[in-house]
Amino acid sequence: MGLSKSSTTLLALDSLSIYRGLLKDNVISSLKELLISLDKGDVDLRRVVNLYNDFYFELVKSDTLSLKDYILDKITFDENPFSLKVQAVQCNDSDRILDNAVSHDLRGLQLVSELDPSIIKAEIAELFEDSPDKLILEGLPEWALESQTSSSLNHTQLLKDRFNSCKHWGGCVEELRNFHKTYGSGIFARNIAYVWEKTNGHGYLKGIDNPDPITLDELVDYQNERSRVIENTVQFLEGYPANNVLLYGDRGTGKSSTVKAILNEYQNHGLRMVEVPKAYLADFPLIIRQLKHRAQKFIIFVDDLVFGDNEENYTSLKAVLEGGLESKTPNIIIYATSNRRHLVKEYFSERAGLHSGNPHEEVHAGDSMQEKLSLADRFGISVVFSSPDQKRYLKIVEGIAASRSLKIDTERLHREALQWALWYNGRSARTARQFVDWIEGNEAIHSSYITCDLQKGHYR
Repeated sequence: MGLSKSSTTLLALDSLSIYRGLLKDNVISSLKELLISLDKGDVDLRRVVNLYNDFYFELVKSDTLSLKDYILDKITFDENPFSLKVQAVQCNDSDRILDNAVSHDLRGLQLVSELDPSIIKAEIAELFEDSPDKLILEGLPEWALESQTSSSLNHTQLLKDRFNSCKHWGGCVEELRNFHKTYGSGIFARNIAYVWEKTNGHGYLKGIDNPDPITLDELVDYQNERSRVIENTVQFLEGYPANNVLLYGDRGTGKSSTVKAILNEYQNHGLRMVEVPKAYLADFPLIIRQLKHRAQKFIIFVDDLVFGDNEENYTSLKAVLEGGLESKTPNIIIYATSNRRHLVKEYFSERAGLHSGNPHEEVHAGDSMQEKLSLADRFGISVVFSSPDQKRYLKIVEGIAASRSLKIDTERLHREALQWALWYNGRSARTARQFVDWIEGNEAIHSSYITCDLQKGHYR
């Protein structure tokens, strides 16, 4: 007698080798528990119903009703010996030793993805054919058998479409290999931006699902300043020597926006970004170890950088900027922004210490001063973003308004933009954008009021 569908599916899960880590996934582990129960012929109806609904709940919670889509998503982003080896910088193209094992796993996962809920419900009904609760069993929810359509044409969807159109998933190893070589694995294939976070003292990279979408085309003026950062980034992506960059200057001048827009511009060239809060700079060695063998190029981004007195985190940053054995890697570069040229605060008392007879003052106070002043010098490129004068400020306002196709009299636009700068944060690119946001919304509301009055027939 042949195996039941649940037994065959359970055997396929047990046979996983390269993708064995998926057995710890909530959805797949819940499914396996259900299949084990059916394979044993569990006579406890309540237990079987609970296991069925536990699996269904986990699947629905993942934002899909298609088991096939869920498994394809796991295959695409799973980090395993195959995906890690393929996407590693030192990977040898001729090394196909894992291909047969991967092909075997893909065939098994395809079998699991085609599991029909009606067949599972029939097996449950057969186990409990004498039960008076057949209506409850018949009413158990079902999942979708086919993939749910998507209008997305990104690289992830293209890979999934290839699997969906392939009769035998075991033949898709080459497509999967090319995907990992180009886009990496895990969160590095899923996201373009990440933030370093800590929970209970343990640091980890968290993918940012919706990074700031700002583009270089949206940034008005400061082309000369921005071009130096762009040129350095292109050198970095092309594999040529490039410098760490410090963008400093007045607030609101577009330093952070420049870095984020560069990420969006070059993400399809393998550029990724990791934002590291200043408080976690001591974790640089841990972060670098996670990134250095990846195929992508990473900008480590430190925003609003400044160090107070007695802060020692700057020594961790300095060590990375100096390029020690731990930090020297060709796929990582540091971009930092600051409102200060001197990143570490210096006090007059330290200068007094140069000639002090106070026994509590440092003997070599000059060395400490030089260490603090030298941190910014360790960035190979420093780019200054200064607050715009009135003419430049109005040019930025005009540029942003034009990019949004706003039809506003230039004289009025200038007058209100200057008034806005006086009332709020002074002249800056950020102030210009905030002003245009306001006037665009104000014009839209005014226009809707006029339309409403016209429809009511009492426009005045």
